[in-house]
Amino acid sequence: MAEETPWQQSLRYANRANPYPFYEELRKTPVARQPDGSYVVSTYREVVQLLHDLRVTSDPRKRPEPDQPDNPLEGSIITVDPPQHDVDRRRMTRHFGPPECPHMVADFEPEIRRLTAELLDQMEGKTRIDLVDEFAFPLPATMICKVLGVPLEAIPLFHDWIETALDGIDFGPEANDPEQQRRAQRVPDAVTGIRQFLADLLHQYAEQPGPGMYSAMVNDDGPEGRLPQDVIISDALLLLFAGHETSVNLIAHSVLTMLRHPHVHEQLRHQPELLVPGIEEFLRLESSVQIWHTRAALEDIDIAGTTIPKGAPLFIAYGSANRDPERFENPDEPHIERPDNQHVGFSQGIHYCFGAPLARLEVQIALGEFLRRVENPRLVEDPPPYRRNQIFRGPRHVLLDIDGIRD
Repeated sequence: MAEETPWQQSLRYANRANPYPFYEELRKTPVARQPDGSYVVSTYREVVQLLHDLRVTSDPRKRPEPDQPDNPLEGSIITVDPPQHDVDRRRMTRHFGPPECPHMVADFEPEIRRLTAELLDQMEGKTRIDLVDEFAFPLPATMICKVLGVPLEAIPLFHDWIETALDGIDFGPEANDPEQQRRAQRVPDAVTGIRQFLADLLHQYAEQPGPGMYSAMVNDDGPEGRLPQDVIISDALLLLFAGHETSVNLIAHSVLTMLRHPHVHEQLRHQPELLVPGIEEFLRLESSVQIWHTRAALEDIDIAGTTIPKGAPLFIAYGSANRDPERFENPDEPHIERPDNQHVGFSQGIHYCFGAPLARLEVQIALGEFLRRVENPRLVEDPPPYRRNQIFRGPRHVLLDIDGIRD
């Protein structure tokens, strides 16, 4: 049996809690060909270069090989190229931010604060909490429902669908294990279920407009016309996936990082004005999106002493690039006042996450109130158990012992 590459080792579930030693080895070859013919880009400079390179496609339909795992987000703006990408993105973002909706994110601040306070109030009297189940998940999941116009009672349903779909995707050496094959077999039904749910919801909004982005998108008669129905469903799915998965992971990892480094926790408690740069550092240190998998070369690309041949699939390793010592000094340690912290935690280029302002606001409020109100939090288990998801990497649970909740 051939020895596994550092990339293959990083994808094993046993290494989900700490893939970083394998990334360190991987960066010795910035653009590394894998046994399946794909190329992994792991260093900051090369990642940024390819994120801005027009010779790189994001459309999986342009990849020559048919045996890649199904992509639940296929057809959304994250898997199409210009010029269609640019038109579709403008059609979506006109309902989310400037110039048409300049105050949308800011207008949600009171609701984020109210919900954060409510979640912390519910912990009063407890001495042990699950940060994920009781705080990191319900806050962004509830908020994305309010932003999009999804009924709150649907949260358990779409959460199960999303987790099933993502857990069934595996790019590593365990993809052919019997248990993983069983997970993969459940992906089509999960994707069908959530797409049908969204199709029904969008149909309701077409018949009777209501609050939220979904209704705005399905009833939009803007200057570039209305998105096709199948594209609206794909983009609606993307918004639901990415709109809470990244924030859940960022809240959980931020608390994990603070408690692993007590001086950081104390510094932020006494200097709350450092919370904004602190969150950027937490996102750099523990990227919510570890890898992305739909890129491919449209022509031969010479980079870092390697030629990526036309048609070759590319994996962008955000989690590795954000710990590249050639870009970030002492990258494995948190430095909340790190200068020039231009991480790729929200990607770069045309696919930069347009939901980043909402995610940042949610996490700033959540961590600020956590720091202010949760007394003496301690990790029960480190590392905590992680979800199987290789793309949106995050803990399944984070148990904390606490002394109480302040008013």
